[in-house]
Amino acid sequence: MSRIKINLEYILDATSKDIIWDAISTPSGLEGWFADHVDSNDKIVTFYWGENDEEVKQAEIVGFRTYSYIRFKWADSTHPKEYFELRMHKSELTNDYVLEIKDFADDDEIDDHEELWNKQIETLRRLKGF
Repeated sequence: MSRIKINLEYILDATSKDIIWDAISTPSGLEGWFADHVDSNDKIVTFYWGENDEEVKQAEIVGFRTYSYIRFKWADSTHPKEYFELRMHKSELTNDYVLEIKDFADDDEIDDHEELWNKQIETLRRLKGF
């Protein structure tokens, strides 16, 4: 089964780059839309899902540039070159903020993976008012 890189873009109706950066790069910002609970210990971030934190996954922050992007690598990944990245920029054409997501999925799971990201971004918009 081959793995495919997914690139998604979402326009966010945000008034400030600070609000978006906080939402994608801090434990409190990631909580509620990406995971139910998030802890961070320097470069290791632990994500919890479920009422009683039934699912737990750790990721290492492998790259970031403030107000630009944050890149994570899942600790349990069997694909050494894979990561997921949350990148923000301001569109010169529309002056809107854009959130780009880069991730990987099996070629037969791309639609499901994109649907999951779409739902998460809708939750982000609802929680943060984007």
